[in-house]
Amino acid sequence: MSLPVLTGPSYLGEGLRLILSPGLRLFVLLPLTVNVLLFSGLIYVAVNQFDVWVDALMPNLPHFLEFLEYLVWLLFVALVVMIIFFTFTLLANLIAAPFNGFLSEKVEEVICGKNAAPAFHWSELLALLPRTLGREMRKLRYFVPRALGLLVLSFIPGVNFIAAPLWLLLSVWMMAVQYIDYPADNNKLGWSDMLSWLRQRRWKSLSFGATTYAALLIPGLNLLLIPAAVAGATLFWVRENQHQA
Repeated sequence: MSLPVLTGPSYLGEGLRLILSPGLRLFVLLPLTVNVLLFSGLIYVAVNQFDVWVDALMPNLPHFLEFLEYLVWLLFVALVVMIIFFTFTLLANLIAAPFNGFLSEKVEEVICGKNAAPAFHWSELLALLPRTLGREMRKLRYFVPRALGLLVLSFIPGVNFIAAPLWLLLSVWMMAVQYIDYPADNNKLGWSDMLSWLRQRRWKSLSFGATTYAALLIPGLNLLLIPAAVAGATLFWVRENQHQA
């Protein structure tokens, strides 16, 4: 039996192989196109504003601690990168949610042997719009208060050094929440029940979230890894529920 912390890389790798299979490639093209256009615009904004955001967060050190300034600067650069990355990813997933939910539905059909080559129907995609967008707003209501709390913490001298690791933990957890929610929503599992499902598999969920987070930091490749994460999360969902049955 594999260790829970090793399941994340395996699910993401299998998800990547799945979306490259002939039966599912068509369902990847739409979210991939949306993400390419969106990330291009967001990267342009980030490049132009990055220094401003780092300077705004960077604390003023007392004279006797000035020798630590470079290390503190690196810490806050990392903090800004995490904030930018995760905010942009949430926005991308909000816009691409119907496409990702549609992809997850078709991946589940393939995994469960219902249809090796699902057909594409615009009516099915449009039918998902209200539900998936509503679910994405629910994710934002879950994330925003926690993110604001950490943002406030980032400006408090003396304790703001713990903001970066807490941002990392929140980001890893939210990656699991973000992608597992697609198959959960498709199977009519409520929000609270979905969170409970993840907590019952805490280490596996964090493993998947950490792997996805790290993979999505890779420029260029991350655009392909978003649909791979959707497929990997769907695999995670199906197999865990099969083991529980």
